[in-house]
Amino acid sequence: MTKRQKSDLIRIVAALITAAVTYAVTAAVKGIPWWGELILYVSAYLVVGADVLFGAVRNILHGQVFDERFLMTLATVGAFVIGEYPEAVAVMLFYQVGELFQSMAVGKSRKSIAALMDIRPDSATVLRGGEEINVFPDEVEKGETIIVKPGEKIPLDGIILKGSTAVNTAALTGESLPCDKFEGDTVLSGSVNISGVIEVETSGVFAESTVSKILALVENSAEKKAKSENFITKFAKYYTPAVVIGAVLLALIPSLITGNWAEWVKRALVFLVVSCPCALVISVPLSFFGGIGGASKRGILVKGANYLEALAKPGSVIFDKTGTLTEGKFEVTAVHPEQMSESELLDIAALAESYSSHPIAESIIRAHGGDIDKNRISEVRERAGYGVEGVLGGRKIYVGNALLMKEANARYHDCHISGTIIHIAYENEYLGHIVVSDIIKPDAAEAISELKKLGAAKTVILTGDGKKAAEEVGIKVGADEVKSGLLPEQKVEEAEKIIEEKGTTVYVGDGINDAPVLTRADVGIAMGAIGSDAAIEAADIVIMDDKPSKVAEAVKISRRTMRIVYENIVFALGVKAAVLILGAAGIAGMWLAVFADVGVAVIAVLNAMRAMKPAKK
Repeated sequence: MTKRQKSDLIRIVAALITAAVTYAVTAAVKGIPWWGELILYVSAYLVVGADVLFGAVRNILHGQVFDERFLMTLATVGAFVIGEYPEAVAVMLFYQVGELFQSMAVGKSRKSIAALMDIRPDSATVLRGGEEINVFPDEVEKGETIIVKPGEKIPLDGIILKGSTAVNTAALTGESLPCDKFEGDTVLSGSVNISGVIEVETSGVFAESTVSKILALVENSAEKKAKSENFITKFAKYYTPAVVIGAVLLALIPSLITGNWAEWVKRALVFLVVSCPCALVISVPLSFFGGIGGASKRGILVKGANYLEALAKPGSVIFDKTGTLTEGKFEVTAVHPEQMSESELLDIAALAESYSSHPIAESIIRAHGGDIDKNRISEVRERAGYGVEGVLGGRKIYVGNALLMKEANARYHDCHISGTIIHIAYENEYLGHIVVSDIIKPDAAEAISELKKLGAAKTVILTGDGKKAAEEVGIKVGADEVKSGLLPEQKVEEAEKIIEEKGTTVYVGDGINDAPVLTRADVGIAMGAIGSDAAIEAADIVIMDDKPSKVAEAVKISRRTMRIVYENIVFALGVKAAVLILGAAGIAGMWLAVFADVGVAVIAVLNAMRAMKPAKK
């Protein structure tokens, strides 16, 4: 418990003792004047409710009249006015008990997320001038070498220069099993070095690191409210004044007709106690907060409650292919020259691709294996959706897809082997092609199958790859539609057509060219481990371990969260409506009113906390 919560508990216990003693004294001693009894009960009331009373006055002075403090003050002061002293104290006492439980529940949920996000490293050991210097992570520059010892959090993203180890990435990806890392492998900040000492060359500054992005995503997620949250906020804004007006009318009209002011004022006070909207105002946002925290424990970062709500009913789910459904790790599987040796064709392709950082280019360079003299080629230009062109030996060289060959007027032909075909041409002279293949992720088919079970209207693959390779992937993973050979702008156009259809459109991608579609879709999901910064920035949800099956898991978490939200709304409104009617009819008294307010609020908050638990795998 916090200091404030401990202080509240002490006040509640003190007020409870004071009220119990007062009740015992007034019951045992006959002839106590009304003002003496009033003083005793007011003393107990002020011990437990002074902060509520003064808070209501302060809010009224600031123009904020209709809130729960105002309702509780009005109801309890009214109870004193009609002589119901014990009930006035009891209502305030139980209200404060409920508030304490709510505060503890909210605090627990926040601590759970804080513990989950306790991945920010406190320091970094950097090598400077041959010495190990301990500095803050944000003082380390890009390209510096840091040393990470067993048990330490990796402070910045980077590549292992020396050593090997096992790394725990549970805080980032939700995966509890450690993964082995060797020289040349990438390690992410926020993960924990388990076994060996490693030297890491940083690939960026701390502000650009994975841990910083994750913390920013979770910290800012509360700013984007779901429609349900906005509805409850607006509902409370109009509901509370309406209830106060209803209570006034309930007190006045029947009293003027019957003349029984005490009875009808008491019913109006019951009406006020029941009407406090705190069960909804607290539990609904807490449900979304818990859902976002539960998703984070599974390596699914949601940037706002509105995206979690939208994901509950996916219509069309669109996937990029490379790096999303496939590993994005290309290997050269065939070299088919037309008028030269395989090594010569591979040499020309590697020379042109040496200026590109695309995974396909890197696979060709790896297959080449030897040294590449970049001075042999000039005027190199990489063209998104086409390939690379440059000048080699005074002649134009083209290395890319069929669209580039058409532009060069080269008489190319496709290959019988499935995969991504890289054609090579000198001017309009076709030299041959290289086949590069990608590996489908192990859970890609499972991801699409699960989405269909969850009611997705259709699953679509949009890719710039050739028709043959794309359709082969589509068949293996079970996609409903495959659209291939798309340039970045064509991918956006195709996505727009699907977005215009009925239902929520979800787009899953990882590349820079996916950013426009990620932004345009109702829910954009980016692969966070190998995804580009542009894609992660544009996305609404980030999957930290690049598993497409996490898309279906995110839908399940979303639905579970929304189910809890609706349970709280229906339960709170249902109980309150029933007790309001019973109170107006004179059947329900103050004690039932207290349950309808405090009890319902505590139950709703406890139910909301279930959203904190991560969904089952």
